Amino acid sequence: MTPAPLAPWHALLAPLPDDAVVKRRPVLPPEIAAKPESAAVAGWEQLTVELSIPCKGMRHLLVVLDGKGRAISASDHVMYRAELGKAVVFFQETVGGRLEEDGTFRGTRWRTLGLESPQEEEAKLDPLPSAPTEAEANALKALVAEIMRRSIIAAR
Repeated sequence: MTPAPLAPWHALLAPLPDDAVVKRRPVLPPEIAAKPESAAVAGWEQLTVELSIPCKGMRHLLVVLDGKGRAISASDHVMYRAELGKAVVFFQETVGGRLEEDGTFRGTRWRTLGLESPQEEEAKLDPLPSAPTEAEANALKALVAEIMRRSIIAAR
């Protein structure tokens, strides 16, 4: 069961809307980046795109860049939410993992169905991992390229 997208962009691996904003931030906050033990990730940044439909769902894309500006990991995550009486049902899909230097993608696809009810302290989750298809890996890599292109344009 996959819920219907609430907007054209609200589907896993769907194209980004023209007005989607790419945010660029360091991976580490300055107070941690200044410590010697953070040298291994010096200069790393993250590019994010956050889209939402209040109280109904969201989509979050993340690209991590190493100190040379190369994309080394990426993920696309969508979540749908619906109220069922006093309970809340949510469905999440994610594809994420490492982007290797040889162009391959090593990641996992997750589908999670969840239920939050007033009687339970924690949400009940039913996660299902699988290997992403080649088409899904290629779609994620295309989104990475688009996010990087937009971040360069925004920096000008």
